[in-house]
Amino acid sequence: MLTNSPIINAYAEKTPSSGAMADRARSLFPSAITHDSRHTSPYAIYVDKAEGSRKWDIDGNVYVDYFGGHGALLLGHCNDQVEQAVAAALGAGTHFGSSHPLEVDWATAVQRLMPSAERVRFTASGTEATHMAMRLARAHTGKDRIMRFRTHFHGWHDHMAFGVSNHFDGTPTPGVLANVSEQVHLLDPGDLDLVAAALAQDTDVAALILEPTGGSWGMIPLPPGFLQGLREVTARHGVLLIFDEVVTGFRVHPGGAQGLHAIKPDLTTVAKILAGGLPGGAVVGRADVLDHLDFQAAADKGFEKVHHPGTFNANPVSAAAGATTLGIIADTDACDRANAFGANLRQRLNQLFADRSIAWAAYGSHSGFHVYMNASGTQIDPLDFDPLARPYQDLKAKPPAQLAKLRLGLLINGVDIMGSGGGVISATHDEADLDHTVDAFAAALAMLQAEEPVATL
Repeated sequence: MLTNSPIINAYAEKTPSSGAMADRARSLFPSAITHDSRHTSPYAIYVDKAEGSRKWDIDGNVYVDYFGGHGALLLGHCNDQVEQAVAAALGAGTHFGSSHPLEVDWATAVQRLMPSAERVRFTASGTEATHMAMRLARAHTGKDRIMRFRTHFHGWHDHMAFGVSNHFDGTPTPGVLANVSEQVHLLDPGDLDLVAAALAQDTDVAALILEPTGGSWGMIPLPPGFLQGLREVTARHGVLLIFDEVVTGFRVHPGGAQGLHAIKPDLTTVAKILAGGLPGGAVVGRADVLDHLDFQAAADKGFEKVHHPGTFNANPVSAAAGATTLGIIADTDACDRANAFGANLRQRLNQLFADRSIAWAAYGSHSGFHVYMNASGTQIDPLDFDPLARPYQDLKAKPPAQLAKLRLGLLINGVDIMGSGGGVISATHDEADLDHTVDAFAAALAMLQAEEPVATL
């Protein structure tokens, strides 16, 4: 927990009911939370309703929301059409234990937006989707190893539980077997020559997986042309290319990053927006690869089928929410509106930093933003900041106590950003939200500077 400070005192005074709820939760949940990224010191807010771009905590405080359901809510909270579809699905039953028409509608909506989705297999989460994609790649190629990039997040299963925010040397995090981590080939992000050399040397790589807008939702961006180069070099070496579009799918563009860049990966993992704010994920891609899940194809081609159960695969309520959400995205400018807000917010924040002589920068792409907090004290210009010129270690480094106080200062002033020091944007964020957010950053920065030094120009 942070040491006592005026920011912490002001936060506690504004959120007493959340504080009391956190006290109850500490005897129930580790750290009183149910998701690591909700960790907040001294405690997190407790929310009881949300609508559009805003949410309300149990003390009645309202926040402009940049958590966005961990990126799942491009259409904002409680979209009317999605709510109506969910209500109708709930009225018919929450779980049939049988195939149902809504899953067919859902998969059709995916194929409409993502032409690489020759076949679709639904899962219950994004982590399950990346796990299944990896297994399919090994089954299809007969190879064992997976190539990944440092800082790229692909869920929390064993092959992905290191090299994201720590253990960049590839050693396993607690609970992960060493012989599992040894099957992962970790590379620094953004270096195409390094990838080509590694694939030439390591001939046992089944697939290369990456976040196509860069590590940790673009916190570590990729250079221009990198995706196109990866498509060429993986195809040349017979390695499957997996786009992890759990965050970017249907967000950066209706067709995901692959639609934006006109690249066809072999497999894609999707979740979050896919299920319209409810639980759900999927692996989509080449029919011959997903044939390894097909009973008849396995019999016809003489291989052992990949086993894949899952109690909540293609749950009808998630299917209703997902199909409706994807239909709205296909037929409206939702992606463009969220992306435009992101560009404006980043520009306004950088102007604020420059005006206050603070050597921070807001950067990112599409409907997201990240705050570079300059832990290294580098001389930068917020209005001309190039994250590609900074090493990934520097971009990831944020002084923990300073970031925690920034987040509390923003909460005090009615803005909720993610624990990583950035956020995701919905199509419902408007000019009032933009002005409020910039004002909240200005107030939070003043509070922070009154307590401790901040990097200055």
